[in-house]
Amino acid sequence: MSGVIGTSAYKRYFGNPVSYRQGGITASMPAGSLVGSLASSFIADKFSRKVALQVACVLWIIGSIVQCASQNVTMLCTGRAISGLCVGITSSIVPVYQSEIAPKEIRGRVVSFQQWAITWGILIQYFIQYGAAQVGGGPDDPNQPEAAFRIPWGIQMLPAFILFIGLLFFPYSPRWLASKDRWEEAIKVMADLHGGGNVNHPKVLAEYKEIEEALRFEREEGLSSFGALIQPRIFKRVILGISVQMWSQLCGMNIMMYYIVYVMEGARIGSPLTTASIQYVINVVLTLPAIVYLDKVGRRPMLIYGSIFMTGFFFISGALQAVYGQPNDGQGSNDITWIVLDNVPISSAIVAFSYLSVATFAATWGPASWTYTAEIFPSRVRAMAVSISAASNWLWNMVLALTVPPLLWNINWKVYMIFAGFNCCASIHMTLCAHETAGLTLEEMDDVFDSGHPAWRPLKKTSRLDALQRDIEQGRVRIYAPIQGEIGAKGSGDKIFALSDLGPRRELQVFER
Repeated sequence: MSGVIGTSAYKRYFGNPVSYRQGGITASMPAGSLVGSLASSFIADKFSRKVALQVACVLWIIGSIVQCASQNVTMLCTGRAISGLCVGITSSIVPVYQSEIAPKEIRGRVVSFQQWAITWGILIQYFIQYGAAQVGGGPDDPNQPEAAFRIPWGIQMLPAFILFIGLLFFPYSPRWLASKDRWEEAIKVMADLHGGGNVNHPKVLAEYKEIEEALRFEREEGLSSFGALIQPRIFKRVILGISVQMWSQLCGMNIMMYYIVYVMEGARIGSPLTTASIQYVINVVLTLPAIVYLDKVGRRPMLIYGSIFMTGFFFISGALQAVYGQPNDGQGSNDITWIVLDNVPISSAIVAFSYLSVATFAATWGPASWTYTAEIFPSRVRAMAVSISAASNWLWNMVLALTVPPLLWNINWKVYMIFAGFNCCASIHMTLCAHETAGLTLEEMDDVFDSGHPAWRPLKKTSRLDALQRDIEQGRVRIYAPIQGEIGAKGSGDKIFALSDLGPRRELQVFER
């Protein structure tokens, strides 16, 4: 929306929406995303992560068509809500799918690539909007044609076509296959992903054993997915996941993406659309450090220090507007009520701190929040728990999209102080509750969260997967994997892990020599 709401064509055609009216238009997409995220786990658990993403692609195409053909605000909101269903499903399931297929050593990097791809999508779409805004006499032309907003809303469906076709060539999640007792397919996928196609690769056999034991334990508990979700040891992680996604919205950054044009109009420096475009470039570039360092530095420091830095930047930006700003008495845009008049150094500082906030979010909370949420839950409840966590994200996104325009209209710079306060609270919460998860397998998260150690005291633990892989390589352990027509086996030492077929349920047995 940010590249469209500043055009004359959009304002004229939809009745110059501001305050609650514009908030309602913007909030319609996160409202759909809220519903989509809640529904995502049912599709992903029943039909697979891959099929869920293909369903999302179809929804995005339908929503884009409705938006492109919009004749009024109601039709526009309907199209955005349908597209929002897609966003809710993908935001929940893509991190789950990535975390389930990625090696533990680079899991954070793989999920961060998703965030980087999102920033590229935002950047490309913004410049498409920026280019479309120049049709006719430009964004300030009172007779600008409707193509200024219909072109970008039509073009946005093309990536969904590409993704839908591309997913046909993607593997199913091996953990989803295992949950459906499709072990042969699961092992072959793991072999392709982690063993160069060799089902006897020690890492493949070790990961197979980890997944099998975790599933066996979950089935022995005999709980439904929802029953497992509300167990105290799991429910505290659900609350943590919900909180992480809540803070990722209340930090204020996504709302800055929606309404950065209003911020630039208030600063009265340069073209608002041009000045705002710089933040999207920053968003792309500063996500790169997270891709490189998230697995090395860890999730916890990024969440804590990201919040601390954003607290400072929002506070300073709000303070500058409070001290040097004034009510808009008609000298500025009619879209805003507070401006910084004829003070280029202060306006430049406000813009700079807005950029620094975007840079901090891109390098910390943007990728870390989705990575962390996707990896802290057991396999049985992962899709459902992540969908609930993502629903928290979109609930707060919707609330902020609806309320920030009237807040900017009525309390101006004080909005920045509110977000500074939220970031301060987030840094305290993450310090007290966010355990480090980097370098461990998804099956080892129970060891971290059930250890009884406080989050600020790291659990000194080596990965079981690494230890088992070494045992297999050195011949101390032998594992049989269920491959039709062949037996996957490795090692010739003191222990043999043999798989017994017990109908719908298989058991891994250990024999001492």
